[in-house]
Amino acid sequence: MTALTGRVPTVFGTYDELLECVRAGAMGPDPASQRIAVAFTTRQAVRHDGRGTGYRNEVLGLRLGPAVGSCAVEPGALPENAVEECVGASVADLLEHPLPPVRVAALDAYLMQAFPHTPPNGARPVPLAAGSSLEKSRARATAVVGLLDLPPGSTVLVVGVVNSLLERLRSRGLAYVPCDLKGGLTEWGEKVVTDALAGADSCDALLVSGMTLGNGTFEPLRRHALAHGKQLVMFAQTGSAVLPRFLGHGVSAVCAEPYPFFWLDGGPSIVHRYGASRLEGGR
Repeated sequence: MTALTGRVPTVFGTYDELLECVRAGAMGPDPASQRIAVAFTTRQAVRHDGRGTGYRNEVLGLRLGPAVGSCAVEPGALPENAVEECVGASVADLLEHPLPPVRVAALDAYLMQAFPHTPPNGARPVPLAAGSSLEKSRARATAVVGLLDLPPGSTVLVVGVVNSLLERLRSRGLAYVPCDLKGGLTEWGEKVVTDALAGADSCDALLVSGMTLGNGTFEPLRRHALAHGKQLVMFAQTGSAVLPRFLGHGVSAVCAEPYPFFWLDGGPSIVHRYGASRLEGGR
């Protein structure tokens, strides 16, 4: 367990250790003194031109000072009163909320304020040019997949199926096992598995959505990557300020994308990459 005396670490061995430090006020201001001014949900449905399938997103956002913390949820899963419960509440109270997405969004907002995505905090900005939703999705996929250091023919577990990510992996000559709790088929008719850990055993690396923070599957995947020496790259709209705190402890790299996300604006935007700096001038 991380000690709360002396120099407080900025990376952590487990999610529980990170929570302990935040709850104790060791990562910044006392969370009991920090109150959420604005809470909101963002709902989206999309079907890109030329794609045979579409999808929906729903994200809980919590505003703390200049920071917005985010956690994606399954569409329709968030109770109607959740947003009202968050407004005016302290971060300390929300870290104890019965709904995991509320806890994650509150933690993300707090850490976003304490550790914004800046070069002094380890972030390397990657601009996404203005364009259509599909063009920006593909640009983000290039930034994400570029954090994987794998030879062609390697197999990647993809947790949270995003067709642009699969498309980019295919262009790199990388095989993949698509995984999502909803199951179904990919754009190319491939079966989507629903058990991430079972799928991980046969894969050389893991490419994982930050949404796993909210549904409780992040820690088992982090432990698997750490135990087996596999790369674990996170693409994070959910918990973009949380996941860099695990670099070197199972997480090898993060592509962090704080609110507002690429699918909300056709103008230029930025994602922030952490870790795997040796690849920065590559793929």
